[in-house]
Amino acid sequence: MTVKNIFIDFGGVIVRTEDKTPRRRAAERIGLTYRDLEKIIFESETSQRASAGEIPEEAHWQAVAEALRLPRLEADKVTAEFFAGDRADQTLLNYLRGLRPEHKVCLISNAWSGLRAFIARNKFADVFDHMVISAEVGLMKPDLRIYRLALEELAASPEESVFIDDVLANVEAARSVGMAGIHFTQPEKALEELKYLLKNHR
Repeated sequence: MTVKNIFIDFGGVIVRTEDKTPRRRAAERIGLTYRDLEKIIFESETSQRASAGEIPEEAHWQAVAEALRLPRLEADKVTAEFFAGDRADQTLLNYLRGLRPEHKVCLISNAWSGLRAFIARNKFADVFDHMVISAEVGLMKPDLRIYRLALEELAASPEESVFIDDVLANVEAARSVGMAGIHFTQPEKALEELKYLLKNHR
């Protein structure tokens, strides 16, 4: 097997919460626990619907404000603080940049509709040959159809592809369509696994 294509997740892999202090501070300031606030933002019905492309991201943020019982402007300040500890992994991004053009790199992310603009704003859209974002395509991991769609749109065969994600179920789904899989648990370990795979399968 020659690995020519790298498919990779976004949240928890490329961008991770490196400092949880802002999230704790934001939650405490409005009388919630860290976990309560996290559930409202990421696990609510509107979050799931926005990720599936059923509602615009803006509708989700309005629902967040209502759940927090705050005016929209105040709620937006809370969510800005919530994300203040997130960091893009520049080491990983630079490594992925260096793989092209010999390899293709494709994002597969369960995310709201604003992700593409976020990536452009933070100046790493150049890392990807293609992006498959759940809100845009109406499919979410671990649905096998999103992997097949990504493979088709990249003109890639599963046998020549690897998928990296921090959620094991998503990795197992990719493996079930014939891709190699790396479960992202530690940045250095995942990068070493990817390097090994590319070196020994070419």
